[in-house]
Amino acid sequence: MQNLPVDAAIHSIETLLYSISNVLYLPVLLGIAALVLHMLVCFGTFAAEWLERRRGVRMLVATARKEMSETLTAQEGEPALDARLERVVQRADASGVRRLDGVRFVVRVGPALGLMGTLIPMGISLAGLAQGNLPKMAESMTTAFTATVVGLACSVSAYVLTLVREHWLRSDLTEIAFAAEALLASHGAKPHLVRAEA
Repeated sequence: MQNLPVDAAIHSIETLLYSISNVLYLPVLLGIAALVLHMLVCFGTFAAEWLERRRGVRMLVATARKEMSETLTAQEGEPALDARLERVVQRADASGVRRLDGVRFVVRVGPALGLMGTLIPMGISLAGLAQGNLPKMAESMTTAFTATVVGLACSVSAYVLTLVREHWLRSDLTEIAFAAEALLASHGAKPHLVRAEA
C-alpha cells in the first residue's frame, strides 16, 4: 500500500511521455516526407551544377572573379587592394559553405528522424498488441521500418553529395585564391593570400 503514490506518479509520467510521443508522430512523418522532397531538390541542383562544370562553367569562381575586377576601382576611404581581395575570397568561402550546409544537415537529421519514425510507431504497435489489435500492430510496424529505411537512404545520399560538393568547393576556392594572388602580383603588391583549403 505504501507504493501506491510512487506507482501512480510513475504511471502519470509514463502516460505523459506516451502522449508526447503520439503528438510527435505526425510531425516526424511529415519531417521525413519533407526530407525526401529536400533531397530531390538537392539532386536536381547537383545535376545542374555537374552539367555546368562539364561545360567549364564554375559559378562560384566566375562570381568571385567579377567581384575582384570590381575591387580594382577603389572608392575614397576603402581599404587597400589586398584587404578588398581577401574579403572577396572570404565571401566566396562563406557562400560555398552555405550551399554545402543545405545538404550536410540531412546527414545528421536523416537518421534521427528515421529512428524517431521507427520507435514511435513501435510503441503504438505494442499498445495495439496489448489490446489484441493485430492489424493496427502490423500497420504500425510497417510504418516503423519504412521510416528507418527512408531516413537512412536520405542520409547516405546526402553524404555522397556532400563528399562530391566539398571536392568541388576546395577546387573552386583554390582557383579563387590563385586569381587573387595573381591580381595582387600584377598590381605590384606582395602576394600573401593563402586560401588553398576549404
